Amino acid sequence: MANSSIRDFAKYNRISATFGAGPFACQYLVVAGGGGGASGGGGGAGGYRTNAGASGGGASSEGSLFLPSGIYALVIGAGGAGASGGAQASLGADSIFSSLTSVGGGNGGGDATNMRAGGSGGGRGTSGPGAGAAGTANQGFAGGATGSQSYGAGGGGAGEVGFDGTGSATGDGGDGVSSSITGSAVTYAGGGGGGRKTVAGVFGSGGAGGGGDGDVAGGANGTANTGGGGGSGQGYTIFTAGGSGGSGVVIFTLPAQALVSFSAGVTQTSATVGLTRVYTVTAGTGTVTIS
Repeated sequence: MANSSIRDFAKYNRISATFGAGPFACQYLVVAGGGGGASGGGGGAGGYRTNAGASGGGASSEGSLFLPSGIYALVIGAGGAGASGGAQASLGADSIFSSLTSVGGGNGGGDATNMRAGGSGGGRGTSGPGAGAAGTANQGFAGGATGSQSYGAGGGGAGEVGFDGTGSATGDGGDGVSSSITGSAVTYAGGGGGGRKTVAGVFGSGGAGGGGDGDVAGGANGTANTGGGGGSGQGYTIFTAGGSGGSGVVIFTLPAQALVSFSAGVTQTSATVGLTRVYTVTAGTGTVTIS
């Protein structure tokens, strides 16, 4: 066999032996569960991390990720429960993909309870003037502040700070961030709208990306699998409950030749887009095996 033929044969064998093997280039979007709304303040959105566009909190895209063959953790964070009156609303739960963690959204403040920090922070309630809760760096923004005891603030979103409750109006939830990782643009991680201390008046609306509206009849829930914060209910003498935060989501892409399987208890769908396959995980705690 000629030297050139030997070289070509060896090259062919190297290619055929390694084709389809990791490490695989991976794009991801990891959104945590949104925080619950209270009687006054809107819930903060779940933390938003991605390397397929801008991340939350005003951050740029995260770095490239290459995954060797192996087993990787998967957790879809639940939304936090809303609360009424003097009760404390719940934080959203973290979402996890491999070594990546997005922090659950902060809960909204009530008439007598505090908002808390999270992926995006909860909006201040009708307990008195002051700042909203902080978001997590590179994941989301802070909740809105209040300037009086009558109008609650919106929860923070991945795309902007929650709007303040002023002396005459409630605050909207901060908007989320749009992602086209699935091939279609979808906005995730909007904050919940603030509510008012008395019956009359217009209530805050949720941020774009699944945040719930504040409402005299009770705050709306954040949309499932968007990480939106729960909307606020009404505060003071006639309490209505805040809405629950929306659950999170994990979306990732791998080359189509990668072999992927999921453990029991993980809910997911997949679709081929060009030379990649897009996996959308909407519920569960478990693992994904890549080979």
